[in-house]
Amino acid sequence: MANIDFWFSIGSTYSYLSVMRLGRVATETGIEFVWRPFNVREIMVAQNNIPFANKPVKAAYMWRDVARRSDKYGLRPRLPAPYPIPDLPLANQVALLGMREGWGIAYAIETYRLWFEEGLVAGADPNLSRSLRVARQNPEETIVRASADAAATALADQTRAALALGIFGSPTFVVDGEVFWGDDRLDDAISWSRSGRVR
Repeated sequence: MANIDFWFSIGSTYSYLSVMRLGRVATETGIEFVWRPFNVREIMVAQNNIPFANKPVKAAYMWRDVARRSDKYGLRPRLPAPYPIPDLPLANQVALLGMREGWGIAYAIETYRLWFEEGLVAGADPNLSRSLRVARQNPEETIVRASADAAATALADQTRAALALGIFGSPTFVVDGEVFWGDDRLDDAISWSRSGRVR
Protein backbone atom coordinates (compact mmCIF):
# COMPACT_ATOMS: atom_id res chain seq x y z
CA MET A 1 0.00 0.00 0.00
CA ALA A 2 1.44 3.37 -1.04
CA ASN A 3 1.82 6.31 1.28
CA ILE A 4 -0.36 9.31 0.52
CA ASP A 5 1.18 12.78 0.35
CA PHE A 6 -1.15 15.30 1.98
CA TRP A 7 -0.46 18.71 0.47
CA PHE A 8 -2.13 21.44 2.47
CA SER A 9 -1.85 25.14 3.05
CA ILE A 10 -2.84 26.79 6.32
CA GLY A 11 -5.16 29.46 5.02
CA SER A 12 -7.29 27.05 3.01
CA THR A 13 -10.76 26.68 4.51
CA TYR A 14 -11.45 23.17 3.20
CA SER A 15 -8.13 21.98 4.59
CA TYR A 16 -9.67 22.34 8.05
CA LEU A 17 -11.81 19.29 7.28
CA SER A 18 -8.82 17.16 6.30
CA VAL A 19 -6.41 18.37 8.98
CA MET A 20 -8.86 17.66 11.78
CA ARG A 21 -9.72 14.10 10.72
CA LEU A 22 -6.60 12.75 9.05
CA GLY A 23 -5.19 11.19 12.21
CA ARG A 24 -8.36 9.16 12.70
CA VAL A 25 -8.39 8.14 9.03
CA ALA A 26 -4.76 7.02 9.28
CA THR A 27 -5.56 4.89 12.32
CA GLU A 28 -8.63 3.34 10.69
CA THR A 29 -6.98 2.58 7.34
CA GLY A 30 -3.37 1.93 8.32
CA ILE A 31 -2.25 4.41 5.66
CA GLU A 32 0.68 6.70 6.35
CA PHE A 33 -0.01 10.28 5.35
CA VAL A 34 3.00 12.51 4.66
CA TRP A 35 2.04 16.08 5.55
CA ARG A 36 3.43 18.64 3.08
CA PRO A 37 2.70 22.33 3.75
CA PHE A 38 2.94 24.76 0.82
CA ASN A 39 1.83 28.24 -0.15
CA VAL A 40 -1.43 27.77 -2.03
CA ARG A 41 -1.95 31.53 -2.29
CA GLU A 42 1.19 31.93 -4.39
CA ILE A 43 -0.03 29.29 -6.84
CA MET A 44 -3.55 30.66 -7.00
CA VAL A 45 -2.40 34.22 -7.61
CA ALA A 46 -0.08 33.04 -10.38
CA GLN A 47 -3.03 31.22 -11.97
CA ASN A 48 -5.48 34.09 -11.41
CA ASN A 49 -7.59 31.71 -9.33
CA ILE A 50 -8.98 33.59 -6.33
CA PRO A 51 -12.05 31.54 -5.41
CA PHE A 52 -13.88 33.45 -2.68
CA ALA A 53 -12.54 37.00 -2.47
CA ASN A 54 -15.24 39.47 -3.49
CA LYS A 55 -17.57 36.61 -4.42
CA PRO A 56 -20.26 36.68 -1.73
CA VAL A 57 -22.51 34.00 -3.24
CA LYS A 58 -19.63 31.57 -3.67
CA ALA A 59 -18.29 32.40 -0.21
CA ALA A 60 -21.70 31.77 1.37
CA TYR A 61 -21.85 28.40 -0.35
CA MET A 62 -18.34 27.55 0.82
CA TRP A 63 -19.13 28.25 4.47
CA ARG A 64 -22.37 26.28 4.28
CA ASP A 65 -20.54 23.39 2.61
CA VAL A 66 -17.84 23.41 5.29
CA ALA A 67 -20.58 23.41 7.93
CA ARG A 68 -22.35 20.41 6.39
CA ARG A 69 -19.15 18.41 6.02
CA SER A 70 -18.02 19.36 9.53
CA ASP A 71 -21.25 17.94 10.91
CA LYS A 72 -20.64 14.73 8.94
CA TYR A 73 -17.20 14.38 10.56
CA GLY A 74 -18.31 15.36 14.06
CA LEU A 75 -16.48 18.70 13.97
CA ARG A 76 -17.91 21.82 15.59
CA PRO A 77 -16.45 24.95 13.99
CA ARG A 78 -17.78 28.45 14.60
CA LEU A 79 -18.45 29.74 11.12
CA PRO A 80 -17.64 31.86 9.31
CA ALA A 81 -14.06 31.76 10.53
CA PRO A 82 -11.87 34.83 9.95
CA TYR A 83 -10.93 34.73 6.26
CA PRO A 84 -8.63 35.24 4.47
CA ILE A 85 -5.70 35.10 6.87
CA PRO A 86 -3.19 37.93 6.40
CA ASP A 87 0.05 36.02 7.01
CA LEU A 88 -0.43 32.74 5.18
CA PRO A 89 3.30 32.37 4.41
CA LEU A 90 4.38 32.55 8.06
CA ALA A 91 1.71 30.07 9.15
CA ASN A 92 3.04 27.60 6.58
CA GLN A 93 6.72 28.35 7.21
CA VAL A 94 6.09 27.36 10.84
CA ALA A 95 4.29 24.21 9.66
CA LEU A 96 7.10 23.24 7.29
CA LEU A 97 9.73 23.78 9.97
CA GLY A 98 7.64 21.63 12.29
CA MET A 99 7.24 18.82 9.78
CA ARG A 100 11.00 18.67 9.42
CA GLU A 101 11.48 18.57 13.19
CA GLY A 102 8.62 16.25 14.14
CA TRP A 103 6.11 18.60 15.75
CA GLY A 104 4.40 20.02 12.68
CA ILE A 105 1.26 17.89 12.75
CA ALA A 106 0.45 18.90 16.33
CA TYR A 107 0.95 22.55 15.37
CA ALA A 108 -1.21 22.30 12.23
CA ILE A 109 -4.09 20.64 14.05
CA GLU A 110 -4.05 23.14 16.89
CA THR A 111 -3.68 26.19 14.67
CA TYR A 112 -6.72 25.07 12.65
CA ARG A 113 -8.67 24.30 15.81
CA LEU A 114 -7.97 27.75 17.22
CA TRP A 115 -8.79 29.39 13.90
CA PHE A 116 -12.04 27.56 13.15
CA GLU A 117 -13.30 26.79 16.64
CA GLU A 118 -12.15 29.84 18.62
CA GLY A 119 -11.93 32.47 15.88
CA LEU A 120 -8.21 33.14 16.39
CA VAL A 121 -6.56 33.92 13.06
CA ALA A 122 -3.88 31.45 11.97
CA GLY A 123 -0.43 32.89 11.34
CA ALA A 124 -0.77 35.57 14.03
CA ASP A 125 -0.85 35.80 17.80
CA PRO A 126 -2.40 34.58 19.99
CA ASN A 127 -2.98 31.60 17.66
CA LEU A 128 0.69 31.17 16.77
CA SER A 129 2.00 31.17 20.33
CA ARG A 130 -0.78 28.97 21.67
CA SER A 131 -0.50 26.37 18.91
CA LEU A 132 3.29 26.26 19.26
CA ARG A 133 2.99 25.66 22.99
CA VAL A 134 0.61 22.77 22.32
CA ALA A 135 3.31 21.44 19.95
CA ARG A 136 5.79 21.82 22.86
CA GLN A 137 7.81 24.53 21.17
CA ASN A 138 9.08 27.85 22.44
CA PRO A 139 6.93 30.40 20.55
CA GLU A 140 9.39 33.29 20.48
CA GLU A 141 12.36 31.21 19.34
CA THR A 142 10.34 29.21 16.82
CA ILE A 143 8.71 32.26 15.24
CA VAL A 144 12.14 33.85 14.77
CA ARG A 145 13.43 30.72 13.03
CA ALA A 146 10.28 30.40 10.91
CA SER A 147 10.53 34.06 9.86
CA ALA A 148 14.10 33.73 8.61
CA ASP A 149 15.03 33.83 4.93
CA ALA A 150 15.90 30.13 5.00
CA ALA A 151 12.36 29.25 6.06
CA ALA A 152 10.86 31.44 3.35
CA THR A 153 13.11 29.78 0.78
CA ALA A 154 12.13 26.33 2.02
CA LEU A 155 8.43 27.16 1.63
CA ALA A 156 9.04 28.57 -1.86
CA ASP A 157 10.86 25.35 -2.81
CA GLN A 158 8.01 23.26 -1.42
CA THR A 159 5.49 25.35 -3.35
CA ARG A 160 7.43 24.86 -6.59
CA ALA A 161 7.42 21.12 -5.90
CA ALA A 162 3.64 21.22 -5.48
CA LEU A 163 3.26 23.14 -8.73
CA ALA A 164 5.46 20.62 -10.56
CA LEU A 165 3.09 17.85 -9.46
CA GLY A 166 0.12 19.69 -10.95
CA ILE A 167 -1.26 20.88 -7.61
CA PHE A 168 -3.40 24.00 -7.82
CA GLY A 169 -5.41 23.95 -4.59
CA SER A 170 -5.54 22.78 -1.00
CA PRO A 171 -6.05 20.17 0.27
CA THR A 172 -4.61 17.82 -2.35
CA PHE A 173 -3.73 14.15 -1.96
CA VAL A 174 -1.06 12.63 -4.21
CA VAL A 175 -0.57 8.88 -4.67
CA ASP A 176 2.18 7.71 -7.03
CA GLY A 177 1.82 10.87 -9.11
CA GLU A 178 -1.99 10.76 -9.19
CA VAL A 179 -3.51 14.02 -7.94
CA PHE A 180 -6.76 14.12 -5.96
CA TRP A 181 -7.89 17.65 -5.16
CA GLY A 182 -10.22 18.41 -2.29
CA ASP A 183 -11.18 16.98 1.07
CA ASP A 184 -13.99 15.10 -0.66
CA ARG A 185 -11.45 13.18 -2.78
CA LEU A 186 -9.70 11.56 0.17
CA ASP A 187 -11.63 8.30 -0.25
CA ASP A 188 -10.62 8.18 -3.92
CA ALA A 189 -6.98 8.69 -2.97
CA ILE A 190 -7.21 5.86 -0.45
CA SER A 191 -8.81 3.60 -3.05
CA TRP A 192 -6.03 4.41 -5.53
CA SER A 193 -3.35 3.68 -2.93
CA ARG A 194 -4.84 0.22 -2.40
CA SER A 195 -5.70 -0.88 -5.92
CA GLY A 196 -4.46 1.64 -8.46
CA ARG A 197 -8.00 2.62 -9.33
CA VAL A 198 -10.97 4.49 -7.90
CA ARG A 199 -13.68 2.17 -6.64
